[in-house]
Amino acid sequence: MTRFASFAELRAACLDLPGGNPGAAAKVAEREARLTKPPRSLGRLEEMVEWLSFWQSLSPPRLDKVEILVFAGNHGITGRGVSAYPAEVTAQMVANFAAGGASINQLARIAAAELRVIALDLERPTADFTEAPAMSEAEFLDAVAAGYEAVSEEANLVVLGEMGIGNTTAASAVVAALTGAGAEVVTGTGTGVDDEGRRRKVAVIERALATNRPEPSDGIDVLAKVGGFEIAGLCGVILAGAASRIPVVVDGFIAGAAALAAVRIKPEARHYLLASHRSTEPGAGHVLEALGLDPYLDLGMRLGEGTGAALCIGLAQAAVKILGEMATFKSAGVTDRST
Repeated sequence: MTRFASFAELRAACLDLPGGNPGAAAKVAEREARLTKPPRSLGRLEEMVEWLSFWQSLSPPRLDKVEILVFAGNHGITGRGVSAYPAEVTAQMVANFAAGGASINQLARIAAAELRVIALDLERPTADFTEAPAMSEAEFLDAVAAGYEAVSEEANLVVLGEMGIGNTTAASAVVAALTGAGAEVVTGTGTGVDDEGRRRKVAVIERALATNRPEPSDGIDVLAKVGGFEIAGLCGVILAGAASRIPVVVDGFIAGAAALAAVRIKPEARHYLLASHRSTEPGAGHVLEALGLDPYLDLGMRLGEGTGAALCIGLAQAAVKILGEMATFKSAGVTDRST
């Protein structure tokens, strides 16, 4: 089992990440150039399949084992009135996932992806981070290790999802700390709080940052002080995926906060990430800008659960299917363009 004894040990585990395979991506590009279409006319679908091939080191890339990993955790700051729902909804939604009744269940079925929900001790929330760090060193490391453990060696694409009442407040605190943007700028309505509720969220985040003073350049310090168990778990998934050369699809705002922290821990991890969609949470744009990622979808979504990322599985499947089964000019007897 994966275990980290200290922050230093976790940092050491992230020192070396394998590179991609330019040769595999070049083979994909060469085949795409022979398919019955104008050059690059499928735009970002071609970009996506080349990215998959580069990091999987396979040409063509494979999508026979796609995993959607939804991490769930509870937050000590829910008692501060930052959510429209009570903390017990986290466990109730985990039960809904198990029963197949959530939005992510339907999208996983459509994509023929394996959905796994990892609930991180829902009886024990993080600390109220307006008064103390959200997690102790041991708690944080356990959550990150759970992320590492969740990634299967056989997976060829991992999709991130989360559930946790109060986690837009934690994610906003993480993003404010990592980017330097003000709490007022990165904080949205989350589960649908009213204007007064949003003001409470902003005040809670400002107090948390003042109390804990997280170091902006240190993703570990920021996550441990103002993050959440599920956000730390997602960070672990990203680092494990990068170490195993498994591309990772990032969902919206919460998963984006985890991704930004992971990239602060190990900058090279950014290249293994695909941004699925642009969440309507205001902090999401700051995350995408900081990561330098351009999302594939903009559907006005902010549900979480991995729903935006799951929709991108279909795009990836389409890209791989086109690459493998579309006719070439030669095989179809179609005259290629003049050179």
